Amino acid sequence: MRRVVCFGPGPKFKGGISNYNTSLAKSLDKQPDTEVHIVSWTQQYPAIIPREFVDKSSGTDLLEGSDIKLKYITNYNNPYSWKQTVNYIRSLKPEKVIFQWSIAVQGLPLGWIAKKLSKDKDIEVIFDLHFVVQKENSKLDQLFTKYGISAADTYIVHAMKTANELKELFPERKFNITESGEREPKQKGDVIKLYHPIYDLFKPDPSFDAEAFKKEHNLKEHVFLFFGFIRKYKGLHNVIKAFDLLRKERDDVSLLICGESFWATLDNTKVSTKIKNAVFGLAKKLFLKKADDEREYRPLELIKELGLEKDSMVVNEFIPNEDVPKYFQLSDAVLLFYEYATPSGIESLSYNFKLPILATKVGHFPETIEDGFNGYLAEADDIQSMAEQMKRFLDSPLPGENVEAKTKELSWENYAGAILRV
Repeated sequence: MRRVVCFGPGPKFKGGISNYNTSLAKSLDKQPDTEVHIVSWTQQYPAIIPREFVDKSSGTDLLEGSDIKLKYITNYNNPYSWKQTVNYIRSLKPEKVIFQWSIAVQGLPLGWIAKKLSKDKDIEVIFDLHFVVQKENSKLDQLFTKYGISAADTYIVHAMKTANELKELFPERKFNITESGEREPKQKGDVIKLYHPIYDLFKPDPSFDAEAFKKEHNLKEHVFLFFGFIRKYKGLHNVIKAFDLLRKERDDVSLLICGESFWATLDNTKVSTKIKNAVFGLAKKLFLKKADDEREYRPLELIKELGLEKDSMVVNEFIPNEDVPKYFQLSDAVLLFYEYATPSGIESLSYNFKLPILATKVGHFPETIEDGFNGYLAEADDIQSMAEQMKRFLDSPLPGENVEAKTKELSWENYAGAILRV
């Protein structure tokens, strides 16, 4: 029996990395003779960050039906818990520990934990990299990233862009890039180039009546979907402006926006929230350019400014797990007009519902979206181009079979197999 630890946010947390870590654990759990443990944060970030990260809305148990063991233990703000985490993982005697790397600020605890575990000759330390160069990419981010991921024996990347960034971060190292997963353990140079697998946590609900829902909510024949946390880099402001151009030419389209404003999850009237906002704002000023502080980012105000109230539906809240499928089922295509892209969980989620993607030519999107087959690609920072791709989709719809064909190779089974290959 081989034992694997998936370190990352457990299923009680919001967001794509929690979903990803849970999906990875479930896929490994299905492999023969494999025992899987999720070792999770209790607090993922510095206490000063003014945001609620725990999912308090969902009622479904995403680990139901699995044999996965779950332990919430690591508190970012309590270094003693880092030591407890190392001791707990060592007590499990795992063959592999897979860390989810998605934000530089976690570099301090993750780097410390990984360095301790990497000294164990029987443990392969793997970092699953969702980025190397962070969006803000401040000097502090670079330091945290280099410290955080340096102890890995093996890296997983989801795009060649990420692999190239890894080479730039560690120019003195020689990296061996493989897509099969074949590697020598503990060589500190193996990179497995994989992909972002298709989420299987959320499946279509056969009882959902999409047409009735559309009629009830005054949605028109064709629905374009923006889904997920509202962050500036995801370009909701681009989506809304491009849709505005489209609806001036078509009267049969609606825009559906589903997601929580990332920096608006706490009660701002509370003293504790005010203190967090003040301290966090000071930290932002010290370490980031002013342009990188997105707490004043309010793209939804464009809905009223452009008079789109009758042409759009906004669900500005965290979407519980059980409600996720319906918003994809009633949509025709998903809009990812990002300013900057690392592999996207929303893209993966969309494919699970056989929905084409309309995206910008940034990051990995040109690698995963074949223009005219499983989606359409717009020029970055070009609202007219984005509107034209939406028109192009309406004139030349893409069948779900194309999306399904493109994603067959992106299975969690193949992903898990590559990780376990050594």
